Amino acid sequence: MSAREVPHERLKKMTSIEHYTPGPASIARVQKDGDKWTLILVRELRHSPEKVWEAITDPAHLREWAPFDADGSLATAGNNVKLTTVGAPKLHVTETTVTRADAPEFLEYAWGDFNMRWELQPSEIGTRLTLWTNIGHRYIAMGAAGWHICFDVMDHHLSGDPIGRTVGPNAMKFPGFQQLHAEYAKQFGVEIPDWALKNV
Repeated sequence: MSAREVPHERLKKMTSIEHYTPGPASIARVQKDGDKWTLILVRELRHSPEKVWEAITDPAHLREWAPFDADGSLATAGNNVKLTTVGAPKLHVTETTVTRADAPEFLEYAWGDFNMRWELQPSEIGTRLTLWTNIGHRYIAMGAAGWHICFDVMDHHLSGDPIGRTVGPNAMKFPGFQQLHAEYAKQFGVEIPDWALKNV
């Protein structure tokens, strides 16, 4: 790629993200066990389970859409991997061991205090992706909105039409985030915290 092409590519990405609008809240539910709540988010993606598996396990793919960077592959059970949260106020690195990796169907590991369980099933349009992750009840609707945007970005990335990773504080400032947050809060029957409303 020549030096002249680089700004053009950057402009293309900026334009794409400027024109991106998240769709309505997707299928999601919450499992409650006292103060421990688990978000279960389901998404239909336009790609094969094999492609989606690469997107959720390969460090190069994760850098395009996920809320963390990985210093190694998540595709093999027993692998020890460092995960660095993107957009955190200060550097936040955690170590994880992949506890289950049955390609391209099941993946389990921990991201800090979050247990991450992924299931991929073939569907009529590509893959039905289900994520289980524990999130504090005050943040569960916000977490659903954040993952919703991550999955949109992943879908675009796998389609060869990248719009750029949008996570953490940047996602909260994104047009449409607060609407998604409100839709998931209503779906889960939770209130949006006052401090979150101030960011609208």
